Amino acid sequence: MLSFASSLGENNDAFVIFVTEKYDYKDKKNVLSNELGKKIDSFLKSLKTKKKKEEINSLDISEKKKCFIIKVKNKYENYYFEEIGGAFYTYVKKFKNINSIDIYADSLNEQKDKLAKCFSEFIFGFNLKGYTFNKYKTLSKENLNSKIDTKIVTSYKNDIGNNYKYYEAIKDGVFLTRDLVSEPPNVLNPKTYVQEIKKLSKLGLKVKAYDEKELKKLGFNALLGVGQGSVNESYLVTIEWNGKKQSKQNPLAFVGKGVCFDTGGISLKPARFMEEMKYDMAGSAVVVGLLKSFALRKAKINAVGVVGLVENMPGGNAQRPGDIVKSYSGKTIEVLNTDAEGRLVLADALSFAEKKYKPKFIIDLATLTGAIIVSLGEEYAGLFSNNDELSKNVFKASENVNEKVWRLPLHKNYDKLMNSSIADVQNINYAGGAGSITAAQFLQRFIINNTPWVHLDIAGMAFSKKAANLNPGGATGFGVRLLNNLVKEYYE
Repeated sequence: MLSFASSLGENNDAFVIFVTEKYDYKDKKNVLSNELGKKIDSFLKSLKTKKKKEEINSLDISEKKKCFIIKVKNKYENYYFEEIGGAFYTYVKKFKNINSIDIYADSLNEQKDKLAKCFSEFIFGFNLKGYTFNKYKTLSKENLNSKIDTKIVTSYKNDIGNNYKYYEAIKDGVFLTRDLVSEPPNVLNPKTYVQEIKKLSKLGLKVKAYDEKELKKLGFNALLGVGQGSVNESYLVTIEWNGKKQSKQNPLAFVGKGVCFDTGGISLKPARFMEEMKYDMAGSAVVVGLLKSFALRKAKINAVGVVGLVENMPGGNAQRPGDIVKSYSGKTIEVLNTDAEGRLVLADALSFAEKKYKPKFIIDLATLTGAIIVSLGEEYAGLFSNNDELSKNVFKASENVNEKVWRLPLHKNYDKLMNSSIADVQNINYAGGAGSITAAQFLQRFIINNTPWVHLDIAGMAFSKKAANLNPGGATGFGVRLLNNLVKEYYE
């Protein structure tokens, strides 16, 4: 939770002020003493003279106290304050002896409403960048988990506090997603994953888990086929949020691929980097984190999350290349490669979500193809859609929060590459090329009633070995911020 003060603390290790590009700042309430003000003004004069380009600078007020100066651009993107908050966290961590900071929000030369919004975003970015996953570290744990105590110095406590509630809910959703993706596969198998999701019931979410017996009865043979080689049972979980209880509005549906570990099955992956396949459930983790954030911020929508949870192992009962399964939709699938398993899980989950909930739209997220990383690297998620309006809205929302997506084509000529000679469809394109597109073409076949649909291939975005603006490296939580912004801007 945020803590507030009306003046700078005497015992803090540092404080922060915000200045314009001309190095001006505001101190209407005389929070800064004359002595402090003179030191800061002198330092700012030197920065101005030297024409320093850095956004963040610091000066020593005393042997035990620092002042950080953050220069704010005159013109900036929507996500600027989030990213400068993240940059500030990185800058501060260079100083090992700083454990407490007062952030002088009112020094930002803006009107009350804008200041509340900008500052909420700044703290949001600061907190996102400060995420850690150290639960399995046993040595020097107190140092690993050391947090920077921050206090906001402002006369607009209620405005900032109320504005930040939205961002706090999203932060909690992002952190849940990152936690789930970071868990080792011997801990997070489908069954324990279900147990984690069920904990969200206390927030007002309605959680229903379908076990293998129920799934077999319902005809989820594509999903079940993926998990049949594992000793761990497969599940499908639905998470419902009814934020408009009196409304008969059809829900917004979010579907996630939850392959808790992917060996490739009989089509076994190479040993090198196989440990990264614990991240193959990241699409489902985004859906879970997203639904948590809806509940926390009491989003004024009806929404449902559908996640298929399986483990793809090469056991004695594993699915074989050449098997044919009948999907939930009734369409038959020839499984030519058991490592193209995520699309089998999504095929059943998509058809189920469409038939059961008749949603306004469906957005699925999956670490689906390595080919999308070849195309877009770690900068953009691939977007595929059957609906221009929904696609455009997702694209604009992605620009708003800098979780970027790029639309790739769907076309009937690509569709032909997925036709099977002995079943309705095959699960891989053996003609070569367009791996991400043909995977999306496969998924589109299981949108039976032409419901507006977007597929986000997040294989390059869900996990990063290098740190980025708002994450310290590792699980990113990509998608939670994007989809919250989509809902807030276009559907609430």
